[in-house]
Amino acid sequence: MWKAVLAGTAAAVISSSSLVFADQMCDRDGGSRWQPSAADIKAFTDARVAALKAGLELTAEQEKNWPAAEAAIRDMAKARADRMAARTNEQPPSDPVEALHQRAERLGTVATGLKKLADAEEPLYRSLDDAQKQRFEILTRVRFHRQMGSAGWQKPSEHGDD
Repeated sequence: MWKAVLAGTAAAVISSSSLVFADQMCDRDGGSRWQPSAADIKAFTDARVAALKAGLELTAEQEKNWPAAEAAIRDMAKARADRMAARTNEQPPSDPVEALHQRAERLGTVATGLKKLADAEEPLYRSLDDAQKQRFEILTRVRFHRQMGSAGWQKPSEHGDD
């Protein structure tokens, strides 16, 4: 139980500290938004994956379902980072219809990734006991909070954007 509490606390500290760090970087740069590097994104993804695994305290039988879930989490994080990097240098279209087409394309890509993530996490989640399921829900909420600008797994906005 202490491991789960420690993992949850670690996840909270990691996510909180990244927000503070990003805010400090904005202040230093005269208000420009801090953009995480590929190494930053990898490090924070590694930390989140490790926190989730440690918090779940998987049995040997449950461990068999972990590699697929971990790969899907990492794929989702990489896809998001790639989309955000591509949009960094992209000029928004002046044509509102083209903007809708681009948004629809992004949403389709995100939907496909979320489906893969759900499919990969389902066997793992189904194998968890009630206490592990509760920890899973708490620890995976971390990825749905706005963190580090574009680096974290984020909950889609109310407008359905990525």
